[in-house]
Amino acid sequence: MRAKIIVNPSSGKQAVQKNLPEIVSALVLDNTITSTSVFYTQKKDDAYNEVKKIKKDEYDLIIAAGGDGTLNEVVNGIIESKSDTPIAILPAGTVNDFSNFLGISKDVAAFSQMIRDYKIIDSDVGKIGNKYFINVAAGGLLTDIGYKVSVDAKTVMGKFAYYAQGMIDLPQQIFKSIDVIFETQKRRVEQKDCIMFMVSNTPSVGGFKKISPHAKINDNKLDVFIIHKPEFGQVLPLFIQILKGEHTNNSKITYFQTNKVTISCNNVEDFYIDIDGEQGETLPITIETVPKAVKFIVPK
Repeated sequence: MRAKIIVNPSSGKQAVQKNLPEIVSALVLDNTITSTSVFYTQKKDDAYNEVKKIKKDEYDLIIAAGGDGTLNEVVNGIIESKSDTPIAILPAGTVNDFSNFLGISKDVAAFSQMIRDYKIIDSDVGKIGNKYFINVAAGGLLTDIGYKVSVDAKTVMGKFAYYAQGMIDLPQQIFKSIDVIFETQKRRVEQKDCIMFMVSNTPSVGGFKKISPHAKINDNKLDVFIIHKPEFGQVLPLFIQILKGEHTNNSKITYFQTNKVTISCNNVEDFYIDIDGEQGETLPITIETVPKAVKFIVPK
């Protein structure tokens, strides 16, 4: 197999990236990989610009060594290139929501075996304008933590860097609400007391493994999850329910599935949303599903 390798050297778990030469050596020695081309990113959009140049049938797989932001760029590059090259994620970020959902191991032997087995699945993506996301678009409470925390803090502190920033921001944000309107072909939801919303492709968002418990990556649907402003005594019980995936019937949650939704905001100007852990567009936006847009190599 011919492999294109994209490495983000500033991703949170640099120890994982150090496993990459051992993985590649093992796969070259047993003739699983016959040729490689390695590209190291230096700044935002480097991975996207490199991957979008790939031609159809030029490579048999792309190994993306990085976090959710790197994966987002690779996915956008693949769709732009129309090469349909399968992606193997080597999870080296701080959270790695999408790869955790797929059950991809960081272990050298397990990851190498996954490449040898070459089991491929199709995945939907979300589309906003001419950009795509693989996991989530979100707005409101704590959704900006992914790009507020510095690269150095992620490298040194790992997930605790997010928790620390969350503890700083939570008291300031928990009771601030926004007036948001969600419109689909079948419904219109105006939520005047929204504190956070997510439109997700998988159940796993921000380290919460069951936040959208009915989500599937190949059902041609996106899961819309809205949290209403809770009373003071409801905050802790609500977050415990979210951790357990038992929150969808809570009166402070609105949850539904759709293949297209338009989101607008009435009371905040320049309201930015987070897209796969990076700062994205401002409201209003229209999000729709693109079915089976990319392929992933997953454990057998």
